[in-house]
Parts: sequence; structure tokens; C-alpha cells
Amino acid sequence: MFDIDNWLEIYYTIKKNKLRTFLTGFSVAWGIFMLIVLLASGNGLKNGVMSNFGDRAVNSIQLHGGRTSQAYKGIPENRRIRLDQKDFDLIEHQIKESEDLSASVQTDTKVSYMLESSTATFDGVYPVLSKIKGIKIVGSKGRFINEIDMKQRRKVAVINKRLQEVLFKNTDPIGKMIVSNGLSFKVIGVYESQEWGNQQNAYIPFTTAQLLYNEGWGIGTINFTVKGIESLEQSELFEKQLRRKLAALHQFAPDDNRAVSIWNTLESYLQTMSIFNAITFFVLIIGIFTLIAGVVGISNIMLITVKERTKEFGIRKALGAKPWSILQLILMESVLITSLFGYVGLVLGILTSELANKIIESAMAAEEGEFYIFQNPSVDIGIAVGAMLALIVAGVLSGLFPAIKAVRISPIEAMRQE
Repeated sequence: MFDIDNWLEIYYTIKKNKLRTFLTGFSVAWGIFMLIVLLASGNGLKNGVMSNFGDRAVNSIQLHGGRTSQAYKGIPENRRIRLDQKDFDLIEHQIKESEDLSASVQTDTKVSYMLESSTATFDGVYPVLSKIKGIKIVGSKGRFINEIDMKQRRKVAVINKRLQEVLFKNTDPIGKMIVSNGLSFKVIGVYESQEWGNQQNAYIPFTTAQLLYNEGWGIGTINFTVKGIESLEQSELFEKQLRRKLAALHQFAPDDNRAVSIWNTLESYLQTMSIFNAITFFVLIIGIFTLIAGVVGISNIMLITVKERTKEFGIRKALGAKPWSILQLILMESVLITSLFGYVGLVLGILTSELANKIIESAMAAEEGEFYIFQNPSVDIGIAVGAMLALIVAGVLSGLFPAIKAVRISPIEAMRQE
């Protein structure tokens, strides 16, 4: 336990050498501050881009038919490819990587409630689509489509908030009946819109939509998630195999990418993660070099400090001071300066990231629906504290080694030092 005299002596030493103390502390504070700002910026960029995925499954794939771009086996190009139940069965039974599976049938329709009317897109889907797309139901009373709705082909609808605002204004829509092409649909839920712009959409059971709007029992799009794919190479191979099987089913060239459109969210996610892994590595390298620069600064200043006080150490030893009491003063001073200024750098870095976060949140609230590539800049406090402790240890070692060398000098030699 150190007595008060040691702390008073450190206080007077620091007071006497204000510039030296400031330079030492600034090296520590700046290193910690820059590391936190860099890490927070990297995380903010990552959070902003990842928010584009929302709550939807990152391992999902969407299919929809297109037109062939080349002739195949005597069949001319520009042939329309329509998805149907055979494609659904193919994915369900022959694609072992497939997991959650949903089909979709869409139609644009006029919809009304009492005196209010508008146009909307009705999308017939499976209940599992809420998991695939991360659909959020607003409020506690609403729900998404379920299996009973599918089996009984119920005329129920889950509308988005935009359609609610148009038709119901400030009225609770749950349980109300909306009319589409002379047919009444019961509103069972309201969901958060994930679409850009002011689209007015509603989800209804797939079986109901197929019966009402698709006499040919066709399918507009197919959504499903995949399992067991963890790399870009595996994702690209899976996509090629999937296209080859669809090509055999519909008789188009296996390399005809326009015949069936495949939107591979997993591939986009893996590519994004590989980019951010590289960014994180780059930020850490910069942060490490920033800390090294801080350590070098501390080392140089502590070396000068010890050298300047060598004569003082000789006098202390001549008066009977123990070597440990001299080392103790150096270590205490080093720990005090690095801890205090390290904490200052830590607090300033966190405050800067929080201020940036508040500004971004205000901008997002003012322009709801806009996409921001930079969101929620934050940093793992464990990394920040670890970096500060590393600098404290570096500061201690920086003062320790030259101090050990100084106290080993005989009092006479030490007093001769200039």
C-alpha cells in the first residue's frame, strides 16, 4: 500500500513538468480515441449495410419465371417460362438443401373500405413467408396467415401500414372487412412495410389467391431458405445445380440465366460479410498501428523522464532510499498518467460515437424510409478497455526498464549525470 507522501511527490513532479505530462497523456488519449472512432466507424458501416437485410432470412432464394434468351433443342428463343406446381414439388422433394418453402401468386386490384378506396397488390403466400422475409406484425391483436387459413381457403388479409393509412386513417383495421373486386376480405393483421416508396400491399392465403386469381394453377414466385451452405463457392455451385434442374424441367439451356431469375440472398450476404471481414481486419490493423504509435510516444517520453531524473535517483540512493522506493515512484506516475488519459480518450471516443449515432437517428426519423449506409456506430467496450490496459502496461514497461537501469547506477555516477 502506497502512502500519501508518494502521491504528493508524484503530484509535484507532474506539476513541475506539465508539458511532458501533457505529451505523455496525449499519446495515450489519442491512441485510445482513434481506435474507438475507427472501430465504431467500421461497425456503423456494417450495421448500415446489414440493416438492408432487415429481419429476413439471409439464406433465402427467390425464383420467378422469365424468357429464354437462346434457342434450345429446336425450341426458339424468347419463350415464356412460367413457374408452376412442378417447380414447387421439385424444390420440396429433390433439393435436399431447401428448408422453408413458400409460393406466391400476385394480382393488382382495387380495394375499398366504406367510403375510402385505393389500388393495392394482393400477394397470396404460405404462412412460412413471414419467417423467410422477417415480416413484423404491428400490435398485439393482429397475426399473419396460418395453416387453417390455407386449408379452408379463407378470405383474410394482412395489410401493410401504408394501406392501413389510406383506407382506415386512425381506425383500428383488425376484424374489419375490405372489398376487392366484389369479394370481402377480413383484415387479420397489419405488418411493417419493407418495400421502398408508398406501395400498398396485402398478404392473403396462397390457396385463396390461386383459386381466385390464377385459373391455370400457376405460381408467380417461389421463396425458400437453404441450409448447409456456408461459402460463396458452395452457394455458386448450388445455384448452378438448381438452374440445371429447372432447365431440365422446362426444357431450356442450363446456362440461360434469363429463363428463370434466381435472386440469391445468401450469396449477397456472404459477399457482404467477406467485404466487412476485410474492412474489420483493415480497421484493426490501423488501430494496432495507432496504439503502437502511442506506445512509442510513451516510451520516448518516459525514457527522457528517467534520464532527467537519474541525478535525483543518485541523491535518493545516497540518502538511503531503497531501489524499490524509486521504482515505485516511476511506476505509480506511469500508471496514473496512462490510466487517467486513457480513460479520457475512452470517454471522448464513446461520446463521439454516441453523438454520431444521435445525429444519424435524427436524420432517419426525419426521412423515414430512406436507406442509410451508416447506422448505429458502436464499439465493443471490452476491446476498448483491453486496448487501454495494453497502453497502461506499455507505459509501465516503458518507465520500468530505464528506471531499473538508472537505479542500478552507483550514487556517485548518478549524480554526475547531466
